[in-house]
Amino acid sequence: MAEAIDLTGDGGVLKTIVKSAKPDAIAPSESLPLVDVHYEGSLAETGEVFDTTHEDNTIFTFEIGKGSVIKAWDVALRTMKVGEVAKITCKSDYAYGSAGSPPEIPPDATLIFEVELVACRPRKGSSVASASDERARLDELKKQREMAAAQKEEEKKKREEAKAAAAARIQAKMEAKKGGKGKGKGK
Repeated sequence: MAEAIDLTGDGGVLKTIVKSAKPDAIAPSESLPLVDVHYEGSLAETGEVFDTTHEDNTIFTFEIGKGSVIKAWDVALRTMKVGEVAKITCKSDYAYGSAGSPPEIPPDATLIFEVELVACRPRKGSSVASASDERARLDELKKQREMAAAQKEEEKKKREEAKAAAAARIQAKMEAKKGGKGKGKGK
């Protein structure tokens, strides 16, 4: 895995790239401040997942720089490009702080988010052409995710079928040995 990058200079927000974006991928900007992400948040101390969009394959959308998300996300998402997946580790000062954290998160917990930047879009009413382009790109990414999920499911089914076939072969061999010994003793 790549090396962690200290985005705040004080170790408060560390970013490790899990999957790089394509070189020509777009990044959030003044003209594209709305971002769509998939994420999974866990506690650094225990690894316990406390929030995720992966279970229901939802997209979380927010505007960068408006304070609508934790500070770590405002800092880290500015450094990402569409298609990039990054692990963002944040100290409590850049997360929920000692006050205001959800009940399932200890007040001074260090959090780890694996975030995929799915799309960047303009605010409503901005450039309609680029918004429709982004919607098409988002739809394409969704199709790719669904195809990948279907492929994983198919691979899982094949593995389970192979395990069942192997278990049946072992069972048949064991029964054949039992049958052979039983005949030998009777003679």
